[in-house]
Amino acid sequence: MSLQVFGMPVSRGVAIGRAVLVASSRVDVAHYYVAAAEAEAEIERLKRARDAVASEIHVLQRDLPRDAPAELSALLDVHLMLLHDEMLTDATKHWIVERHYNAEWALAAQLEVLARQFDEMEDDYLRERKADLEQVVERLLRRLAAATGDGHALPLPAHAARDFAGEDPLVLVASDISPADMLQFKNSVFTGFVTDVGGRTSHTAIVARSLDIPAVVGAREASRLIRQDDWLVIDGDAGVVVVNPSPIVLEEYRFRQRASDLERARLDRLRHTPAVTLDGERVELLANIELPGDAPAAVEAGAVGVGLFRSEFLFMNRDGRLPDEDEQYEAYRAAVVAMGGLPVTIRTVDIGADKPLDRMSVAELRHEHVLNPAMGLRAIRWSLAEPGMFRQQLRALLRASAHGKLRILVPMLAHLSEIRATFEQLARARAQLDESGRAWGRFEVGAMIEVPAAALQVELFLRHFDFVSIGTNDLTQYTLAIDRADEAVAHLYDPWHPSVLHLIQHTIERAQAAGKPVEVCGEMAGDTACTELLLAMGLRSFSMHPSRVAAVKQRVLRADTRRLAAALQRVLAAESPAAEAVAAFGSVQAG
Repeated sequence: MSLQVFGMPVSRGVAIGRAVLVASSRVDVAHYYVAAAEAEAEIERLKRARDAVASEIHVLQRDLPRDAPAELSALLDVHLMLLHDEMLTDATKHWIVERHYNAEWALAAQLEVLARQFDEMEDDYLRERKADLEQVVERLLRRLAAATGDGHALPLPAHAARDFAGEDPLVLVASDISPADMLQFKNSVFTGFVTDVGGRTSHTAIVARSLDIPAVVGAREASRLIRQDDWLVIDGDAGVVVVNPSPIVLEEYRFRQRASDLERARLDRLRHTPAVTLDGERVELLANIELPGDAPAAVEAGAVGVGLFRSEFLFMNRDGRLPDEDEQYEAYRAAVVAMGGLPVTIRTVDIGADKPLDRMSVAELRHEHVLNPAMGLRAIRWSLAEPGMFRQQLRALLRASAHGKLRILVPMLAHLSEIRATFEQLARARAQLDESGRAWGRFEVGAMIEVPAAALQVELFLRHFDFVSIGTNDLTQYTLAIDRADEAVAHLYDPWHPSVLHLIQHTIERAQAAGKPVEVCGEMAGDTACTELLLAMGLRSFSMHPSRVAAVKQRVLRADTRRLAAALQRVLAAESPAAEAVAAFGSVQAG
């Protein structure tokens, strides 16, 4: 039966494929693919875990007190029966053999299937046995994790999902996807994402856009209504997910897919065209990346440098083992070298809020139960609370500066004391390198303007830093007091809000007056609806995901910045700047 699920459109386009559900479990589950040759070994892992759990239950039964209720032993019998039921064991093997899921993922997937069957049972007693099934699977998952020796999931193999997709395209459906999980799925075959929670600038949405694949977030009941292997259409333009579409609807969306592919091919021809406006203004289009391996894609897309390397992704999916100085240095050096002399801006670790570490630091443990992590110990606050780890990262960055044009970007600064503490740590890191005889090169240091307090006193920042970079995602979030990851208020998140626009314009004007470079590295930089606005404000440096470079370049090539600037005040003075921009800048381009 066909149905529609509505959410928030966060990444444009159409995706069609079979649903792959990543179920929420009380036990963290690793999701990765295993090669066909490894399937038997994975099944053997599952069998050993099942035998171990069965032994545990037998021991529990044997050690029951004589006066224990008979129902308790009977309940353990139910667990043993479920443990060996072919609906669990054989079907889980099917996910391993046919879909190439690892054992943990296969168990979670089959639990999802069986749990829904229990929910649909009319008999109350049978329906309540779902809790027993969940307990059995939880025991199996814990046994699988314990078998690795340290309680963590097995290291992810190097296989990409595309190796095992088969003929059908796949789309990912989940309650939520953490930034670390998104990174794990980055090179997968998933052609689209659907999540129950999230907002337009949640990190799930940002990474979906960075992968240039359609996505709908905040779909509330999606992971409950959609079943494994359902055919889905994700309409990333309208924020609609069509479940098991009719042939007519499916063909309509396939036509839209083909049209989108043609448009991308046309834009691709602009890759190496210089970004110069009609009135001769040269515009710098830079790339945002997460890992050193993303750098070649930035060059291929025509970016003239990296405007934002999010270093925190080096710290994720590591089972609590953080990268040391040498590992960080090699990663930063690799990115610098891969860019072939083009500038690379690396942001110091932006941990906290919706990007937690696998292992909590001492400082984080003191703040484990904060009510609002977005306002808590994150970004530079976290780094300054862990000075040893911060200096380690700074030393790695400085060493990498010996290999090319490197810029260090510091996130979420708001206080003069933070500025001074940051430069103090930088000086100590530099002195430590000198003492040990390790080389470092020339570098620049910049500040992210993403807190209203920083935007309002940007002149102070410009006196201390070589450049500033506007993080429009957090600037909008903090200006409007909106948690951008909360779907309940995500509709209030509006980068076109007059207050946000005035802060952006103020920052750009002051930076230009001081003769310091200014760029935008938030989502607005890659949003073509904002290109003319930012050009009108005087911005000449945009940083975005490589997949957005060609589309933004097309807008730049068609723009006349003098005529755009003449219309700017009309837009900023309007009650609805977004609507006025369509009229004002649209007519400017048409003229």
